[in-house]
Amino acid sequence: MKRLTVLYDADCPLCVHLRHWLLRQRQLVPLDLVPAGSEEARRRFPALDHATTLREITAVGDRGQVYRATAAWIVCLWALAEHRPKAHWLATPAGQPFARMTVLAAAKWREALKGPGEGPGEGPGGTPGPGGCGDGRCEVPGPPG
Repeated sequence: MKRLTVLYDADCPLCVHLRHWLLRQRQLVPLDLVPAGSEEARRRFPALDHATTLREITAVGDRGQVYRATAAWIVCLWALAEHRPKAHWLATPAGQPFARMTVLAAAKWREALKGPGEGPGEGPGGTPGPGGCGDGRCEVPGPPG
């Protein structure tokens, strides 16, 4: 794999934080971070289920490989110089339960941030959230600090 596209929820503070963290790491495989459900994501990957990409992290390899949820987190770590050994361990039978629990914990935290009745990219009552993709332009805040 020579390049990896990571689709992330631009309305999720945790997802945006992890996006910035990924961009600060030394990459062995270049990462393109694209807001899930955005026009750019739909243009690049017209056959992808974009509603699903808003619910769980999705990574797409340069040859069309699609990784979701736990596998997506592992392949993101694999693309990073400092974290590739950890990614190899997380992909083993011994590491998979840890990876799965980490992804489940992140999903629970993410849902708690969304609030009741809010879906991916939505504010209260299903309206587009701040910086959401309701208008087709996913705005991503800058790095914290």
